[in-house]
Amino acid sequence: MKKLTVMKVNQKAIIPARQTAGSVGYDIAACLDGEVTIAPDETKKIGSGVAIALEEGYAAFIYARSGLGINKNIVPANCVGVIDSDYRGEIIVGLRNFSKEPFKINHGDRIAQMVITKCETPEITLCGVLDETKRSTGGFGSTG
Repeated sequence: MKKLTVMKVNQKAIIPARQTAGSVGYDIAACLDGEVTIAPDETKKIGSGVAIALEEGYAAFIYARSGLGINKNIVPANCVGVIDSDYRGEIIVGLRNFSKEPFKINHGDRIAQMVITKCETPEITLCGVLDETKRSTGGFGSTG
């Protein structure tokens, strides 16, 4: 996928952008009419003012911005948001405040990052037994 088509659903919206040439994530900015406060242990939906058109076989994933997550305890409420290739609505980020302090968001604040990924959607085949591997059914911590 060489180009991502973006549409402003709100003329004040800021187009998602990578901050450096090596960045894989496109910062998503809040599109707000006024300041929004997220209280401790509260979740709020924050609009971006943009919609995207992904090619079939791709998805966009919405992740926390490391600075907000690590320094402020503000992260996407569903951990990782998934935008399917056939969704054409506004990108909205549900932000959760896991801190003990209210957190203020203003128009233009970068609230999340979006990573575009090629995704496979294989046909599901049901079987009675799976092939054996060295690990087999060894779960959490089984490899050391």
